[in-house]
Amino acid sequence: MSKLILVPTPIGNLEDITLRAIRILKESEIIFSEDTRVTKKLLDHFGISKKCLPFHAHNEHRFLDKSIELIRNSQSAVLVSDAGTPGISDPGFLLVRACIQNDIEVECLPGPTAFVPALVASGFPSDKFVFEGFLPHKKGRQTRLNLLSQENRTIIFYESPHRLVKTLEQMAEHFELSREICVVREISKIYETYHRGTLEDNINYFRQHAPKGEIVLIVKGQED
Repeated sequence: MSKLILVPTPIGNLEDITLRAIRILKESEIIFSEDTRVTKKLLDHFGISKKCLPFHAHNEHRFLDKSIELIRNSQSAVLVSDAGTPGISDPGFLLVRACIQNDIEVECLPGPTAFVPALVASGFPSDKFVFEGFLPHKKGRQTRLNLLSQENRTIIFYESPHRLVKTLEQMAEHFELSREICVVREISKIYETYHRGTLEDNINYFRQHAPKGEIVLIVKGQED
């Protein structure tokens, strides 16, 4: 029976990959990847020689039917993202949904996901939280921020470095400046950092220090 296996890949340190993930990559007949060049570097590091097929934000709809056909005709197919767990803020969920709709078994291995260590190490309540991923770039952005300003659970965002300051400034239009936040950079990499403080503190800091690298933004929920 054909199956799609989602294999999380390291988000920084290559030692974060699991032994099981390496075995599955070695045994797979097909590997779908977000960027074949990034995946090839990972496979080369672990001595795995496999051809990768692209499945990314620019071709997911066009390639979807063909991908399903390829999975049906194989014993094991794997989906990986550039870093982390496939399907989290990337088009991998479209392939997962299509497999389920076509009665193809789907399995997801446990492994690296950037927001989990960021949340736990932020020091904010982690028993209940809201994962928002990336905010809408334009339409609905302000409406979403206004709604989330009333959320009493910890809120998690992904953000790019060149949009961080703008996002913090827009957040200040809806959240109180004293709201505690934690800007986490470069999880599992050499320059992993945590900037803890108020919203105002972080706006002032990052206006003076241009952020670099992958960012997870953790916002403490509104206190009752």
